[in-house]
Amino acid sequence: MSGATAQTRSILHVDMDAFFVSVEIRRRPELRGQPVVVGGTGARGVVAAASYEARRFGVRSAMPSTRARRLCPNLVFLAGDHELYSQVSAEVIEIFHTVTPYVEPLSLDEAFLDVTGALRLLGPAPQIAQEVRERVWLQLELHCSVGVAPNKFLAKLASVAAKPIATAAEVRPGLGVCEVKPGQELEFLHPLPVQALWGVGPATLERLRGLGVRTVGDLAELELSALVSAVGKSHGAHLHRLAWALDERPVEIERVAKSIGHEETFATDRHTSAELQRELVRLADGVASRLRSQAAVARTFTLKVRFANFDTITRAITVSTPLATAHGIVEAVLPLLLAVDPAPGVRLLGVSASQLGDAVEEQLMLLPPTGTDDSGFDDQDWESAEQTIDAIRSRFGSSAIGPASAVDRSGLRLVRRGAQQWGPDREPG
Repeated sequence: MSGATAQTRSILHVDMDAFFVSVEIRRRPELRGQPVVVGGTGARGVVAAASYEARRFGVRSAMPSTRARRLCPNLVFLAGDHELYSQVSAEVIEIFHTVTPYVEPLSLDEAFLDVTGALRLLGPAPQIAQEVRERVWLQLELHCSVGVAPNKFLAKLASVAAKPIATAAEVRPGLGVCEVKPGQELEFLHPLPVQALWGVGPATLERLRGLGVRTVGDLAELELSALVSAVGKSHGAHLHRLAWALDERPVEIERVAKSIGHEETFATDRHTSAELQRELVRLADGVASRLRSQAAVARTFTLKVRFANFDTITRAITVSTPLATAHGIVEAVLPLLLAVDPAPGVRLLGVSASQLGDAVEEQLMLLPPTGTDDSGFDDQDWESAEQTIDAIRSRFGSSAIGPASAVDRSGLRLVRRGAQQWGPDREPG
């Protein structure tokens, strides 16, 4: 945790500009200046990231790929490469650590930095922000925008104000760095639309508009009792504090994962239990691999099923012995899956692991299992086998080995972390 107090902090929020697209254009410079998106190419695909040239046509992230193509017929669609983006993100984080140890990554393309302790050595916070931007560009050939403020909430809003601006006519460079100075918080905050506040979604926005609230300043002037009556006690208190620029949260340098999961939207619906079981094996392999990479085990496993009509169900099971093998996860979750009728068509399947613990500590606490399954393997045998799989993948690549049920005419289809941010491509094979 940062040792700086809420009154004296200097917080940066660094947000990479069109990160996925920018990384792709870095290795395909001939696309620079063109409308480019990273996203799913299938009928159910979505846009994960759009270049500012694409945004001129109204293309935005989370937009269905089919709509994006209608808005911009010349749009260049690129498949995503989450492994590459993760690698580049780690390089960006290393640059952040050259100015402060207090770095809180929020996602692959954004992070908070508390630079309060670096002011004496590196200069004022806006100067540090500019230095960060220059280092990212010189070392990685990527652009970022930086917000500077006394707290995290305002720093994030300031980074939005620093972004490039895409209009129908042109793409205008942004400020690059936007500072909210101490004492000028409300001057910056109150003119903003009320939906700029964290927690103001469509439903809350509709209620607030019913009270005549359009800007953050309008919200700040509301009596707290009226706000609580409209949106509830805890939510109302939260919004009231934000409207007065109150946010004491420190920059957290350690963010412990609470769950690990994968889910996949299929290009075409799955209608049989056999099809879903094959997908379950793929998903369990991906979850187990990530658990082992973090030296973790899990006790609770959750199955998520979304049907063709978008109805969604979740079912969970907690096991007595923590698991980190795909075999064990499949054994635990399969009864939940078999209880689901897939006849209406399954659009999405997901598996997640929670109640995480440290693998070494769990092994010391528990007696070794002695039971075997139909294959003659016990749990320790499966652990050894899957650790061997990890070693093969480490040496020859993640696609070198995988479950036999994951092989089709297109080859070995392994779960790719982050791939479902942009939905499915066209059905393989």
